[in-house]
Amino acid sequence: MYQFFQPVTDAADLVRISAGFGRGLLEQLPPVMADLLPVRSVRAALQLTEETRLSHHRPAFGIDAVMVDGVEEQVSERTIDHTPFGSLLHFEKRGDLVQPKVLVVAPLSGHFATLLRPTVRTLLADHDVYITDWHNARDTPADAGAFGFGDYVSHVIRFIEAIGEPLHLLSVCQPCPSALIAASVMAQGNHPLQPLSLTLMAGPVDARVSPTKVNDLATSKPIEWFEKRVISTVPSRYPGAGRRVYPGFVQISAFMSMNVERHLRSHVEMLGMLTRGDAEADYQFKRDFYDEYYAVLDIPAEFYLETVRSVFQQFDLARGVATYQDRLVEPRALKHTALLTVEGDRDDICAVGQTLAAHDLCASVPPARRQHHLQAGVGHYGVFSGSRWQNEIYPTVRHFIVANS
Repeated sequence: MYQFFQPVTDAADLVRISAGFGRGLLEQLPPVMADLLPVRSVRAALQLTEETRLSHHRPAFGIDAVMVDGVEEQVSERTIDHTPFGSLLHFEKRGDLVQPKVLVVAPLSGHFATLLRPTVRTLLADHDVYITDWHNARDTPADAGAFGFGDYVSHVIRFIEAIGEPLHLLSVCQPCPSALIAASVMAQGNHPLQPLSLTLMAGPVDARVSPTKVNDLATSKPIEWFEKRVISTVPSRYPGAGRRVYPGFVQISAFMSMNVERHLRSHVEMLGMLTRGDAEADYQFKRDFYDEYYAVLDIPAEFYLETVRSVFQQFDLARGVATYQDRLVEPRALKHTALLTVEGDRDDICAVGQTLAAHDLCASVPPARRQHHLQAGVGHYGVFSGSRWQNEIYPTVRHFIVANS
């Protein structure tokens, strides 16, 4: 796949360069000609072609300041810990500002951690925020070794230890099972840094509940099919040459195919905005979304295949047979970590009930320290971004963290 994809990508780059050149020529036309509808339409199409591209590099978080109690506080990023596969980032504010520490566990599912920029920006007003920043596997040398499902869990525990103080764990989407396993393992070992609370947002703790298209695909094929059909080898032109990966361009294609009509409609709307020359802010909002959406990373093959098998085919955690370093994972060991689950009632990726299932697994958490929030009117991304996240979901998360600090 990669050997086919790379020349296609190179050819697409030439098309975009040509589109930019053509748009530049049209912009040199006299105003009376440039304002003609056919010219504006062609110029808009060329601009959209020029600006639409896949990127394999992490965008910047770009969070330089945040309002805290009505005062603007400067924010800077600092890497606290680093491995070949991921970094622990800290969004630092002034040192005398005391706020609950929150580690955001980001997905490793084809997008960079910057997809959670809205989540982080909102959290920063009231919390001292850290995030797992996973690296693009195609840039990780093959001699760095494998990275599997258990390695992800180990990284979460390692990053908690690197922070070194009591904190709250907040996981979004795919890594909710990993975060729950990490917290459970720490509880089983009576670890002194067990999370004060665990917030699981729209994640497949039990993918057997109300299966979605994503779940149906995972169970419709044996794991050997995924290994043969979607795993590829990184070409020699990249630092990770020879590493087996699930390419980011395959994942973005799968995401797009689930909502083809919506994405086509969105691009037609963008074309109309450019043609009319109005709604500049609306166009930029959509442009920013797709720039982020089209920034993709490759996933280590071991992690992808083990996740498909364990979470989406065998349901190991939900069935009580998940293991970590050859030891049975027991979520019932969680007694001191509070549990909050969040779902969106229109989520077509992680259905209602799949995250709620964590409460049955964590039966030893006292009822007074558990909570579930079902948000009306939001799909998957609305759980952690957008107005409903900011105005309805986040207040619940904030209050829960305060109550359990």
